[in-house]
Amino acid sequence: MEKTKENGKPPWLRRKLPSGPNYEKIRQLVQENNLATVCQEAMCPNQFECYGKGTATFMILGDHCTRNCRFCAVQHGQLGPPENDEPARAAQAVKTMGLRYAVITSVTRDDMPDGGAYHFARTIEAIRNVSPDTLIEVLIPDLQGNWDALNTIIEAGPDVLNHNLETVKRLYPTVRPQAVYQRSLDLLRQVKKRQATMITKSGMMVGLGETTEELQIAFTDLVHAHCDILTLGQYLQPSKDHLAVKHYLPPEKFDLLRQQALHLGFAGVAAAPFVRSSYQAEELYTMAANKLVSRQR
Repeated sequence: MEKTKENGKPPWLRRKLPSGPNYEKIRQLVQENNLATVCQEAMCPNQFECYGKGTATFMILGDHCTRNCRFCAVQHGQLGPPENDEPARAAQAVKTMGLRYAVITSVTRDDMPDGGAYHFARTIEAIRNVSPDTLIEVLIPDLQGNWDALNTIIEAGPDVLNHNLETVKRLYPTVRPQAVYQRSLDLLRQVKKRQATMITKSGMMVGLGETTEELQIAFTDLVHAHCDILTLGQYLQPSKDHLAVKHYLPPEKFDLLRQQALHLGFAGVAAAPFVRSSYQAEELYTMAANKLVSRQR
């Protein structure tokens, strides 16, 4: 593993921050529509690049989370009821931006009986109404294993259903103390049981102390859960109050992990230090969709 360099990070994690008119346009659009984006709330390292390309991942159901995962920069705390007009506002933003591919995620709402599933469904339907050609990916929480709630989202017809495994099984008590490794796998498996043709996706981080062998086990578990797409990126500590980075993987190690994951059976894999769940989501979806069609012939 690579030791840290300047500012505690190796050289491949240094990058220029893109800027320009598109970045400012998207930033203002998000602000004017009173929307939250995971790009800003989770301090995503790609937000400048994605905003610069005219894309954003919208975060619904509030900007505080009922869970307190030790890797995540989203604020923790109690939330009020969902804003009734939020689905329409998100849909209008998608239309105004002219998005071909929209990603909708949320904080975890353990305070709601359905985990916010109905609000997800309303948002999908609102986007379909104003921008019917836009592909929609949803990145959802585990819904505490409520498969009826999951079915509400599936029936709304997103093109991709994403749920992140985040880390290996051994690290769940430290990294995701309120989540359950098997429950996340079961969620992905339940999607395919209810809608066999829906593309499923999951994301993981490296750098939290996992071993290569543990990653291979997690990849295999995801494939057995019929997960189609995998994203893999480097964990970066949001603040001193979050889990420290245990190690940094060089780009060539990510390339090797990507090849290993593809060999295991994923239809699409993105693996690099700055890869995040919705990074280059449209390109990855197209790659996986084409491969899945070829397999069915």
